[in-house]
Amino acid sequence: MAKSNKLWDKGFGVEKAVEQFTVGDDKNLDLLLAEFDVLGSIAHAVMLESVGILTKEELEKLKSEMVEIYGNIKEGLFKIADGIEDIHSQIELNLTKKFGEIGKKIHTGRSRNDQVMLDLRLFTRFQIQNIVADVRQLFDLLINLSGKHKDVLMPGYTHFQVAMPSSFGLWFGAFAESLVDDLVQLKAAYDIVDRNPLGSAAGYGSGFPLNRNQTTQLMGFSDLNYNSVYAQMCRGRMEKIVSQALASLAETMSALAMDITLFLSQNFNFISFPENLTTGSSIMPHKKNPDLFELIRARCNRIKALPNEINAITSNLPTGYHRDYQLVKEKYLPVFAEISTCLRIMHYALKQIKVNKNILDDSKYDFLFSVEGVNELVKKGISFRDAYREIGKKIAEGQFSKPTDIKYTHEGSIGNLCNDKIQSMMETVIQSFDFEKANKALKELVDE
Repeated sequence: MAKSNKLWDKGFGVEKAVEQFTVGDDKNLDLLLAEFDVLGSIAHAVMLESVGILTKEELEKLKSEMVEIYGNIKEGLFKIADGIEDIHSQIELNLTKKFGEIGKKIHTGRSRNDQVMLDLRLFTRFQIQNIVADVRQLFDLLINLSGKHKDVLMPGYTHFQVAMPSSFGLWFGAFAESLVDDLVQLKAAYDIVDRNPLGSAAGYGSGFPLNRNQTTQLMGFSDLNYNSVYAQMCRGRMEKIVSQALASLAETMSALAMDITLFLSQNFNFISFPENLTTGSSIMPHKKNPDLFELIRARCNRIKALPNEINAITSNLPTGYHRDYQLVKEKYLPVFAEISTCLRIMHYALKQIKVNKNILDDSKYDFLFSVEGVNELVKKGISFRDAYREIGKKIAEGQFSKPTDIKYTHEGSIGNLCNDKIQSMMETVIQSFDFEKANKALKELVDE
């Protein structure tokens, strides 16, 4: 067995099969964390200098090199070399190769445990900002479509049975408001993410006089995880909380994709898209398949399963770090790109939607207005229950004719969508994310 090149190296190696099994896909996934590992290391180094562990000259050398590494990462020029275990090892190795003993000081007062937890927080905070932007873009389109088609009626269903009149304005607006609640949940998750775990080390703190408040401010966190044991307990917990919020967003997206797929079928024929957004059949020349929306539905359903998967991996683990968490990272890191792709392709497709403005001309939808018939009788002084029976009798005898004067005026109905209120709600929740504070702090870390 060859000598290992690991941060935990104590002069002996490990079996190659064991190493391959335990490392897994960590190296490739760690590239997603690379820029955040550098940012956290710069903040840590600044703090080490402030408490006398690094000299000013040592800090200047380390920071200058890490800023250069950061630039290489942003340009796609950074790699984790063969034989190097993870991103933390690679960056420390780069610093050690260039500065010798000075480079070895960068890990003072921290563990890979709080280092990777910090990376995950910074990564997640950045990704949530991107998701919010994608959600806002889709939301604005849905509100626009709702207003544009507010007077176009369509059937509403319960139990897949024709129920009451709805409208495209109501349908588009429903998914817009659902996105508001999804961001409310995501904001709650963001508040948990926006706490600094650095300084908790392996979960039990450090004997060095670390200034955890300083690193919190340097990285633009709103607060820190105070208890070092709890900071470690957040590994897996934070990912599950965020994935639950993303699952809520995925639920909205999968429901929208399902409706679109249904409404595109010839049996409904409520909406249509240009042919270049559909696919064909290898045997049936007439087919225009909604593969795009079916895949959005499937991808989002997979995202909805993520909280359960994380929960299954982390269940019954005692306090402290366990290697089980590595498997959480494998599932968690890619989910942001997946849901972002779904949001963007849905936005792209919906911009090209066409609605059928004459759906209710078909007599099969006449019974949508049975409740209106009941209401007309109630307005004439007949009790609701008697009116209900009278209209039911007319329907059974084939004597029912739909009313011509239909008015919905209450908040959130066909005639009063309240889209301005929904927009105000969205604006409020987006403003509650204090992205600027974090962005400014991290920018200052790499500014020379």
